[in-house]
Amino acid sequence: MPSPAEKLLSLRNAMKGKGIDIYILPMSDPHLGEYIAEHWQLIRWLTGFTGSAATVVITESHAGLWTDSRYFIQAVRQLAGSGFELMRPGQYRRNDYMDFVAENAGAGDKIGIDGRIFPASAFRRLEQRLEGKKVNFETDCDLISELWSDRPSLPFSVAFDHTLEYSGKGRAKKLAELRDGMKKAGAAYHLLSSPEDIMWLLNIRGNDLKYSPLLLCFALVGQEQVLLFIDQAKIPPKLASEFDRLGIVILPYEEVTEIISVVAEGESVFLNPQVTSLELFRALSTASGFIEDISIPCRLKSVKNRTEIANIEKVMVKDGVALTRFFHWFESKHGSIVMTEDSLSGKIDEFRAEQEGFLKPSFETIVAFNQNSAQPHYHAEKGSGAVIGDRGILLVDSGGQYPGGTTDITRTIAVNIPSEQQISDFTLVLKGHINLALSKFPEGTRGYQLDLVARRAMWGSGMNYAHGTGHGIGYCLNVHEGPQSISPADNKTDIAAGMLTSNEPAIYREGEYGIRTENIILCYVDEETEFGRFLRFETMSLCYIDKSLIDKSLLEPHEIEWLNAYHAEVFVRLNPHLTEDEKEWLKEKTAVI
Repeated sequence: MPSPAEKLLSLRNAMKGKGIDIYILPMSDPHLGEYIAEHWQLIRWLTGFTGSAATVVITESHAGLWTDSRYFIQAVRQLAGSGFELMRPGQYRRNDYMDFVAENAGAGDKIGIDGRIFPASAFRRLEQRLEGKKVNFETDCDLISELWSDRPSLPFSVAFDHTLEYSGKGRAKKLAELRDGMKKAGAAYHLLSSPEDIMWLLNIRGNDLKYSPLLLCFALVGQEQVLLFIDQAKIPPKLASEFDRLGIVILPYEEVTEIISVVAEGESVFLNPQVTSLELFRALSTASGFIEDISIPCRLKSVKNRTEIANIEKVMVKDGVALTRFFHWFESKHGSIVMTEDSLSGKIDEFRAEQEGFLKPSFETIVAFNQNSAQPHYHAEKGSGAVIGDRGILLVDSGGQYPGGTTDITRTIAVNIPSEQQISDFTLVLKGHINLALSKFPEGTRGYQLDLVARRAMWGSGMNYAHGTGHGIGYCLNVHEGPQSISPADNKTDIAAGMLTSNEPAIYREGEYGIRTENIILCYVDEETEFGRFLRFETMSLCYIDKSLIDKSLLEPHEIEWLNAYHAEVFVRLNPHLTEDEKEWLKEKTAVI
């Protein structure tokens, strides 16, 4: 197999052959989601970088890779000798790849991008940055396919019904709600390019992606019909028959661009330009106009119904049992067998697989020991990873997909006796976690307003973390799924009753260790007063928090009360499903402090 440096040389030769001066390659696929199939792992194939977010820009003399702070340490290691350079914010006076392109593009230069995998919204920003530069764009520029000789094929899996037992709402009702929203917005059609929106709308799931139970597809929803662009073989006969009764027409996946341009001609179309590719956006140029916003299904599915919430509560028990068994096993076996980060990751997956209904992990399990835990999205190489020594910090971030919900939970535990600094850091993180969990706030509050609640204790000690505090959670869909979030950035979405969000403050000391405590929290209505409606959070995840890392003197009485109450609930809910040894072990882990 050619090395990344050899692939870069071949790509530059291809650029010369096409007259391309600057080539921009995002880490994405035609659906512009977080997780992409192997067929679309273009940057991984080209550079060797395995992170989940990146953009590459190549010129005749420079090849740069932009990613976020989660992957800086990893990127430096993986890009060594590849010919690609990690571009950090501020380096060379450039902040992002668009700044680089704007500074380096000359009059008459041709910029190549593959419009199938480039967001329409990003292209607008790029055009604005280059205004007055007199450059040319080649927007159907696929230079990778001819070079990648052993490229994996597009994924194929068969749809399965996500029944009312789990969805709580039928397809017809969801379609009616969507169409009502379209009418209010004045849209004749709604383009859905995110598979998770379509899965939710049609109550189906699949296995086209490794961690998200999705089928790759597009949909154009009208008032009478839904045009579903998908490989017909993915829809079994029984589902196809029901789809037909609901006016859902199955059309070839690869014909979406051609067909929507004809169907939408002269009509108004609702779409989200952030998840609509430039190719699809331009195909809709025949439309009379656009209503641009977060998709209607995205907003609808973010608020879980009663059936979904009841199922999530059951799933959290299963997930908690799996984690309890894992940590019990770890503590009983540590020191007697060789353990690596990678072997522990597989062991967690094994314990989850024993739970009824388990489908697959919701993301690649993170097990990180000591300095590796200082990398927020660290992943051990398969078959290797650090050996778990006799003293240190072990961070475990994992989750599962079940028909009744998606889980995501992080626990940090001490291996042997922790240091005073580790105890102090852990307790500050826990204080932030507890205070967000206890927050009471008026309806209309956004995530950025709650974010500071989780950071206040750390800020007081001169510490911070670079990622958000919480992300939305899908329901047997994506583990990261908005529109809501809890972070310093205002994404214009109110935190509403029925939303599931993670609660994961953290501290990272590069080269030493990282600490993160994460649970999933459910927003609910607490009370309504003369001043309006007030909301609170209920913690849904069920797993003990390592008391050996807690300095009780740093906790306020209400924080101690929360921890003891949480631990009591963990024991009561999980106890009936454990062996006698596991019960005794968990009883000690959840005893009051």
